[in-house]
Amino acid sequence: MSANAAATSTVRRRPGVLAVHSVDHVAFAVPDLEQARQFYAAFGLTVKPVAGGLEVYAAGNPNHCWLKISAGAGKRLRYVSCGIFADDLPRFREKLTRLELLQAPPENLRPSDSLWLRDPHGVALELRVADKLTPDDKIISERKSTPAGVVASYSRGKAPKVQPERLSHLALFSPDVARSVQFYQDVLGIRLSDKSLDLVAFMHGAHGSDHHMIAFVKSNAPGMHHVSWTVGSLDEVGLGAAQMQAAGHPRGWGTGRHILGSNYFYYVRDPWGSHCEYSFDIDYVPATMDWNAGDHAPEDALYLWGPDLPADFMNNTEVVS
Repeated sequence: MSANAAATSTVRRRPGVLAVHSVDHVAFAVPDLEQARQFYAAFGLTVKPVAGGLEVYAAGNPNHCWLKISAGAGKRLRYVSCGIFADDLPRFREKLTRLELLQAPPENLRPSDSLWLRDPHGVALELRVADKLTPDDKIISERKSTPAGVVASYSRGKAPKVQPERLSHLALFSPDVARSVQFYQDVLGIRLSDKSLDLVAFMHGAHGSDHHMIAFVKSNAPGMHHVSWTVGSLDEVGLGAAQMQAAGHPRGWGTGRHILGSNYFYYVRDPWGSHCEYSFDIDYVPATMDWNAGDHAPEDALYLWGPDLPADFMNNTEVVS
């Protein structure tokens, strides 16, 4: 298949392709752990205190840690962990050794069987044997209304709390988007889905994943722009926005719909200038498909409909060290 058609697949991996299959978790530091606990709990995630910081879990896989948060002088991305298949570990070790990319783990991390490297802009990357967390197919959701004569909505007091199912994708700042795309493609096997000039790029997993599991946004330095979380309906996107506004987090962007990826969205600005996204109904790239990547005009890079982009939405507030 080579067309961007509505295709489905139950293939869990693409034969003969060496590539990471998932974003396993993201580790970063913030200056106030209690503030982080309150923010992510209000967002609808489960936050657990652990030695050295916090771990964040989602309702769809309550035993998997998606975020590891430690204390620091300012907001700082520590590393991105990517999942690989067990039989790909020796192949990746040989490849990274040959390319002279293997490195020791970042500070305060004990040695393990994981492989460590850094991207061209210094972002630490872990390759670890782990379960595939990206979906193996697209889940088709339909909004079913009530019959005539039956009320479809409910009172605000009975609105359920939004609890995201899983981490959908991660967006990173990059000083050179094209260079980042080339590196993640050549070294990690992640494939380009769509881009807009040198401003933004979206990349999917070769073994089947959402339209993007990693994206890159142009900036003057590396860092974390947002983490995106899957919810079950457009209604949950709107309820999530109201949920965070009621919790004291009124700054955000949405509700709207993206063009690249097609998902409905609402972004909440966190206390450190990054964002958390509620996302619903993103495009899916099966493992059997060669997606036709496009280079889109800047006006199509962000949204099909929705409110104007906040002036500070693309600001990089990362502490560079």
